Amino acid sequence: MQKGFAFSKLADRLTSIAELPENDLELLTRMPSTIGHFASRDHILRKTDQPSRCCVLLQGYLCWKDDNDGQITSIHVPGDIPDLHALIAPRLEAHLIALGPAVVAFVPHGFFQEITSLSSGLSHALRLLGIIDAACLRNWIVNLGSRDSLTRVAHLICEITMRLQAVGLARDDRFASPFTQSDLASACAISAVHANRIIQDLRRKEVLKWHSRTITVSNWQALTRLAGFEPDYLGLRNSAEFQCRPLQPSIIPSEPSELSIPRQPYS
Repeated sequence: MQKGFAFSKLADRLTSIAELPENDLELLTRMPSTIGHFASRDHILRKTDQPSRCCVLLQGYLCWKDDNDGQITSIHVPGDIPDLHALIAPRLEAHLIALGPAVVAFVPHGFFQEITSLSSGLSHALRLLGIIDAACLRNWIVNLGSRDSLTRVAHLICEITMRLQAVGLARDDRFASPFTQSDLASACAISAVHANRIIQDLRRKEVLKWHSRTITVSNWQALTRLAGFEPDYLGLRNSAEFQCRPLQPSIIPSEPSELSIPRQPYS
């Protein structure tokens, strides 16, 4: 077991949604963990597994994916606990897969049960995390069922950007892309060709740049208007600060007119 290495990202995530005193955060420093390194497309957990440990994502991106049609049903960023629900319902109903290289801390269920008994604040924050996961899933359903394909993609990029900012990443509106072309298509229930065309359209509208494996949101206000993005469902304490932040200058050079999102998983 490695102690202390993984707690900071979890602390960032929990304090993004709940105010926690220092003594509660100190409890997180006791977190025992086994660190796992995964390549793109590796399975972290498989459908029907009954894990005794939770996954705290430290680096990279994970997704839940249906094994029948390959539909991505959620994407997770550093600080997330994708399988928090397994504390109550341990049998999994989908595969948890790495989108690109990822580092995960495996934390025994007993640790979470212990800290919730010791701290009402941490207990509340973890319950909020579960509620927000459910809210994100409801929004995912709305995204697929009610929004056109351009709005779906724009909305998903808005969400990923804000979730990364909440844990101290993407502060300059620039972040490593969680997607290959096929991933984006699967997340938004469109074809890979259509996904590529939509990203080209967003580039032409000058709301984002997609350069190799990096996304830069070059006009946040325009992107959120296009997406009809309202971040309340994310439950972030400082969402208004991010929504009202000044426009960041582009820091990635102009790309050729023809965009090609990587078709293969990142190495």
